[in-house]
Amino acid sequence: MNSSDDDFDTDHPFDEDDTSLDAQVWQLLLLINPGDDDAALQQFAAYRDAVGDTHEDEIDVAQVVGQVADWRATFHVDAEDTHALVQAIDELGARWNLAIDWNGDPDDDDFHAHVDAEELLAVAYDNLAPHGYTLWLRDTDDESFAGWMTLSRDVEPMRELARELGVHLRLGSEAG
Repeated sequence: MNSSDDDFDTDHPFDEDDTSLDAQVWQLLLLINPGDDDAALQQFAAYRDAVGDTHEDEIDVAQVVGQVADWRATFHVDAEDTHALVQAIDELGARWNLAIDWNGDPDDDDFHAHVDAEELLAVAYDNLAPHGYTLWLRDTDDESFAGWMTLSRDVEPMRELARELGVHLRLGSEAG
């Protein structure tokens, strides 16, 4: 980190021409916290604490952002744990007063015996789209699902930013 990092301005932390990693992470946090700049700012502060003096080339942005924003703006659940997946997506949707119609009772264990994570992700994606939100999945190195939501109008900016950050994303409807 350099001395300008210590002078972080919470109102306008970066100008539009800034292509630094911190500026890109800030943009990512704004995208996954639509309309909630305070949450983005808190997560950005946690991100900066987590990476400390780590060289930019050694930072796995998706992993660190996932850690600092987990269950607030991101989710990461075991692929077999459909209960946790429903709970995580419901929690994220609740931020914008969105309720997913899971096509069954997710509080019933029998419901989970007949669905898999891919089906649930597709249902969530389809339920969010009419409300102007997009469910994203990021690649993980294990048998899990991780991702976040953005406004649907931000699909292209999210794709571009993910490409710049080296984050491999796909739509929630493409889980399988």
